[in-house]
Amino acid sequence: MSGEELDGRQLDELFAVIESRRTADPEESHTAALLAGGPQAAAKKLGEEAVEAVIEGAGGDKARLVSESADLLYHLLVLWAARGVRPAEVWAALAARRGISGVAEKAARKAK
Repeated sequence: MSGEELDGRQLDELFAVIESRRTADPEESHTAALLAGGPQAAAKKLGEEAVEAVIEGAGGDKARLVSESADLLYHLLVLWAARGVRPAEVWAALAARRGISGVAEKAARKAK
């Protein structure tokens, strides 16, 4: 990207695009078609993409892993949109875990 800094803001921007496609024609927009299918359809597609990313991560091609990772993130954002989850909610959950070891965080979830 010509001089544009790439960071997590691209996910917020992509989410905004996904939301803007909510009212688009499903015949003309893949995103609109996914959202029209509801959370179950979005979750199913996310699962398919996750499997593809796992396959590439376990021993496939690095370039394919990058591509599948992009697909996985896109479909995760579509699922968030389908379920009414805002990226800021997820960012807050991640921030709340900052400085907490993974072992301690997992134990705290089990205690609830």
